[in-house]
Amino acid sequence: MSRLFDILLSSCALLVFLPFGIIIALILRFTGEREIFYTQERIGRNGKRFGLLKFATMLKNSPATGAGDVTVKDDPRVLPVGRILRKTKINEIPQLINILTGDMSVVGPRPQTPKNFEYFPPEGKKIILAMRPGLSGIGSIVFRDEESIVAKSEKTVEECYRELIGPCKAELEAWYYERQNIVTYLLLIFVTAWVIIRPRSEIYRRIWPSLPALPDGLFPG
Repeated sequence: MSRLFDILLSSCALLVFLPFGIIIALILRFTGEREIFYTQERIGRNGKRFGLLKFATMLKNSPATGAGDVTVKDDPRVLPVGRILRKTKINEIPQLINILTGDMSVVGPRPQTPKNFEYFPPEGKKIILAMRPGLSGIGSIVFRDEESIVAKSEKTVEECYRELIGPCKAELEAWYYERQNIVTYLLLIFVTAWVIIRPRSEIYRRIWPSLPALPDGLFPG
């Protein structure tokens, strides 16, 4: 059932977004490094590798510089137009194509790069690999400002992801794995839209009080 909703929702969204997508493509073509799309290898269901699509928001060869695959707060590799696209999540819209091809779902764990996937604990990896990765999901919602966590942590970027973010995301995705149904699917889409409009909202805690508790101080003020 969710696959049918994936196809219907992504097809409709692509049609609605097309005029805006053309404008964004023109802006990107004539600004920054003149790149429109960026494709990055990610790990999908059952370990299948695929190319995740995004609007280009960073300097070319960014993974080979700075924090590598991780984007930190105020990352100097992000281009001016890219900052706007990333803040509004518009840079993720091309992944609707990934949904149509079956590599992704509208809802599910965010697909990780091979390097970042190593930050997840073994049991968490098994659960994540059992699901189709998503454009959004409970992990994406709760950690929508993870750049701030990394920026304000006393740990290195790798330590922060391996010791804090990876394990916590794994717990959240395990929670979702046990509750996959069409109601949760639709509610997660609604909550995703809500927190984009109201970034500080924790409405997800009121809707799902059974969510795993996160370490105190994980989200610095």
